[in-house]
Amino acid sequence: MNTLLPFLFVLGVLIFVHELGHFWMARRLGVRVLTFSLGFGPKILNIHRGDTDYCICLIPLGGYVKMAGDNPEEPLSGHDDEFLSKTKWQRFQILIMGPVMNIALALVVTTIVLLQGVETPAYVNQLPVVGAVEADSPAEGVGVLPGDRILTVSNETVTTWDAVNMAIGIRPDRDVPMTLDRAGQTISVMVRPNPETRFEIGTIGVLPDMYPVIRSVTPGDPADLAGLEVGDLVVAVDGERIVLSSHLAAATSRSAGKELDITISRDGQERQVPITPVRRGDRGMIGIGTSVPTRSFQPGLFEAVALSAERTLEGSLLIFKTIGQLLSGQASPRQLMGPVAIAQLSGESAQAGWVALFALMSMISLNLGVLNLMPIPVLDGGHILILLLEGVARRDFSMRVKERMFMAGFVLLMTLMVTVLYNDLTRVAWIEQFMPWRN
Repeated sequence: MNTLLPFLFVLGVLIFVHELGHFWMARRLGVRVLTFSLGFGPKILNIHRGDTDYCICLIPLGGYVKMAGDNPEEPLSGHDDEFLSKTKWQRFQILIMGPVMNIALALVVTTIVLLQGVETPAYVNQLPVVGAVEADSPAEGVGVLPGDRILTVSNETVTTWDAVNMAIGIRPDRDVPMTLDRAGQTISVMVRPNPETRFEIGTIGVLPDMYPVIRSVTPGDPADLAGLEVGDLVVAVDGERIVLSSHLAAATSRSAGKELDITISRDGQERQVPITPVRRGDRGMIGIGTSVPTRSFQPGLFEAVALSAERTLEGSLLIFKTIGQLLSGQASPRQLMGPVAIAQLSGESAQAGWVALFALMSMISLNLGVLNLMPIPVLDGGHILILLLEGVARRDFSMRVKERMFMAGFVLLMTLMVTVLYNDLTRVAWIEQFMPWRN
């Protein structure tokens, strides 16, 4: 239930907004709307108002707006309130309004999220200078060293860690060319990212030049007794560089009862502090909470709107770019998500709070809006493409031609659905056990 309710909320809002766009523009242009439906299949709620049936159906994976005269195979009266009686420009407005509403929803929701304040890891917008290389990682295997500056990934210039993580993340199990700047010398390597997490995000084991920052100190625990304070940076343990909180946790966990020489940085000065972790269960602990250093930003309304528009544009361009990389084989189709994965993410985001859930809703709404504009028959973008082609040809295509185009689009869409459902099922542990080829 913790997963189902957030999933239905997110999906319901996205479908409602999308279909509301078609409905509102159709009514505005004088087209009679027969049905406004959330979901498919048997109706579980139906209300009739004016000429329209408003209904909620059993299967919540979509929705539709049925307009008078929108199917040329049905008898057409030629009345002005029918969809096909409208000009191509008017039909274009009706078709495009669904995706536009989803993109607008992403813009509004992102603005609301940004107004709550922005806190991001400080390193994501910094130059991608390698601070550490994990042992036995793909990066170590090809000779990447601390201090290397990553210049390009897959022949694309990268200027931030965010760009590096994105470029590598979409290419698990693929040979990825990289160029590095090492003391003024350009070095080229070919690295193959490992798939990590259930979404198979590519990683190569390079870490930014940073240290964990202490966020909390438990009174009376070893760290408190040794004088560690909130805001201190943990630099090293027994001379071994610490980059992530997980590295620090591993070092203390295996050292219960053994004195460690912990190097911290406070006010720009380093000092060494001897601390002996206490045993709790089967782990050694020193009583601190750490995280990566973050950058906080509290935008005003106009700043939030501008930043939301910037992120929406960047996200839209990234979606088109990723689609191109999927078609060219550069990106992995294993990262595509379907309804099961979206439901899991909705549940996890809801547990993290409404801000996380709204951020997820914004991301999915943007994807839904942009993908619906793809020129694939069956999708809104496919209908728009046919309208544009008919406009160029200055004649309407025959039903036989349209049926072939829609059948091709249907096959493509079903192939995509099978792919994402397969991906979703492999992310469910007990189902994956019945897939011997995955073990």
